[in-house]
Amino acid sequence: MTMNLPTIYVSHGSPMIAIEPGAAGAFMQRLGPAIEQAFGRPKAIVTISAHTAARVPVVLAGSRHEAIYDFGGFDPKLRTLRYDAPGDPALGARMLGLLQGAGIAAQSSPEGGLDHGAWTALRFMFPNADIPVVPLAFVPSDSPERQFALGTAIAPLVEEGVLVLGSGSITHNLPRIFATLKKPIAEQREAPEDSGFRQWMASRSAALDWNALFAYRSQAPHGADVHPTDEHLLPWYVAAGAAGRAGPALRIHDSGLDAYAFGSSAPRLADALR
Repeated sequence: MTMNLPTIYVSHGSPMIAIEPGAAGAFMQRLGPAIEQAFGRPKAIVTISAHTAARVPVVLAGSRHEAIYDFGGFDPKLRTLRYDAPGDPALGARMLGLLQGAGIAAQSSPEGGLDHGAWTALRFMFPNADIPVVPLAFVPSDSPERQFALGTAIAPLVEEGVLVLGSGSITHNLPRIFATLKKPIAEQREAPEDSGFRQWMASRSAALDWNALFAYRSQAPHGADVHPTDEHLLPWYVAAGAAGRAGPALRIHDSGLDAYAFGSSAPRLADALR
C-alpha cells in the first residue's frame, strides 16, 4: 500500500453528530476504512479543527489526548463519550520544525486534548483510537491564503504516511441553523444561500481556482452570510495547502455537511468510497 495520502476536510456540524450521525456521520464511518483500504493505515493524524485556535499556530504535542467537551446546552449523553488517543511528541517536534523553517512563528505545547470538531470525526473514522494524533491550533484571524501556507509548511508529512484532517463546517450561519431546527422535520429545508455557496465551493475547487477560493467572502455567492466568521471554513484551506495547488480538490461527500479530499491521491480515495 502506498502512503501518499490525500488530505481531508470534513464537516462535523454540531457536537450532536456524535449521537445523531445522519448522512455525514455515516459517511465518516466509511471514510476511515476507505482510507485504510486504499492507502494503508495512517502512521499518525494531524488535526486542524475550527475549535482549536490560538494567537499563533501551536502544535499540541502531548503524549495522550482525551475528548474535550467544549460546548454547553446539548444532550448530556455527549459528555459520556470518550476518545482517548495517543499523542506523538516526536511528530509534534518535527511539525514545529517544518513550521518554523517556513518562517511561521509557531509554538509547541506539551498539553493534550481533542476538541469536539476533532474527536467526533475521529470517533467515526477510527473508533479504536489507536492512531497517534497531533492537533495543530491555527490563527482564526489569518486569511485563507495564510491558512493554505500553514498547510503547505507541513506538506512533507503527507508523504511520510501522516493523515492531515481538517474539521469544520462547509456552511455555518448559526442563527439560520437554529431557526431551521425549530421547524418540524418535514419543513426543514436547506437555505438557498447555503446550497448556492456549497455548489460554488465544489465548482471552484474542481477548477482549482485558488484565487477565487482565497477571496470566497467577496466572490462566492452569499460568502459572508454563510460564514459570518471564518473559523469553520479555515481548516479547509489548511488541508488543501498540505496537498498543494496542483490538486485535485474533490468534494467526496455532499449532504449539506460536505467533505473534501485534496491531492493526487484524492481520486483513488473517491473510488474507494463508491
